[in-house]
Amino acid sequence: MVPPVAVSPLIKTARWSALLLGVFYGKQRFDYLKPIAEEEKRVEEVEKKAREEQERIYKQLSEANSDTILK
Repeated sequence: MVPPVAVSPLIKTARWSALLLGVFYGKQRFDYLKPIAEEEKRVEEVEKKAREEQERIYKQLSEANSDTILK
């Protein structure tokens, strides 16, 4: 095996700086997107309830229409 190469302190500093900046950016981006995602989720829940209600009504109407003497 080849012995490890000594890495320049400048490169080490740059790598650690990039890592910390990436973590900081990720946290900021997450905090920015979280309320947007929560709002979208809330809207989807409301639309799902409305869709389920429409399906329930449609099912009741189709059952009522199918209960005829002419079967």
